[in-house]
Amino acid sequence: MTSINHILIVDDDPDLRSLLTRYLEGQGIPTTAVADGKAMDAFLDRGGPVDLLILDLMLPGEDGLSIARRLKMERALPIIILSARGEEIDRIVGLEMGADDYLPKPFNPRELLARIKAVLRRPLAASTRYVNTTHLVEFGPFKLDLESHVFTRDGEEITLTSGEYDLLNVFLELPRRVLGRDLLLDRLKGYDRDPFDRSIDVRVTRLRKKIEDNPAEPAYIRTIWGEGYLFDPTGGKGA
Repeated sequence: MTSINHILIVDDDPDLRSLLTRYLEGQGIPTTAVADGKAMDAFLDRGGPVDLLILDLMLPGEDGLSIARRLKMERALPIIILSARGEEIDRIVGLEMGADDYLPKPFNPRELLARIKAVLRRPLAASTRYVNTTHLVEFGPFKLDLESHVFTRDGEEITLTSGEYDLLNVFLELPRRVLGRDLLLDRLKGYDRDPFDRSIDVRVTRLRKKIEDNPAEPAYIRTIWGEGYLFDPTGGKGA
């Protein structure tokens, strides 16, 4: 396994911070543990290398879900969420917000170490390149300005409907993950929807026509039969 430069833990339980720090450093992994989002931001702003963030869901001040969503827009940093709330819905929401894995408390530190290694072996989840961390997203020859909603390919503007824009945004937030139709409908329509709604398939077809070189053999928005869709921001050229 590639050496790990640094792990950052954000958890308001001092005993757990101490336990995990001792365990991970005992495995030869440099580790820093802080209690909340403000301390996390202060550490990250100092610019030291961090390979992975271990993030508690229930934190004082800014909660873990908000932090995960914010960090995924600001920097390509793998995240494992920890929480005593082990219900399925919490795991799903955590992953939707940008976490790379989810581990309910209580857990064995050895399992956490295995999850860390597994996440760091993956290709970088945020294969999209965030040029301006608040407004501009690049993937392949495409650029999307999140402020003006202007979408271009090699500098030429591509007109998107509001539905196509919203769908592309979801794909950009959750790259290289299989997204089922129900999840996509929940993200785009909430609970005001018909269980047999096929609008997602229509939007995917229209979006493919605008970004794929060959919509019949899509490279960016792939169909995973029986499961849903997977967005590959490298267009099939990544690791």
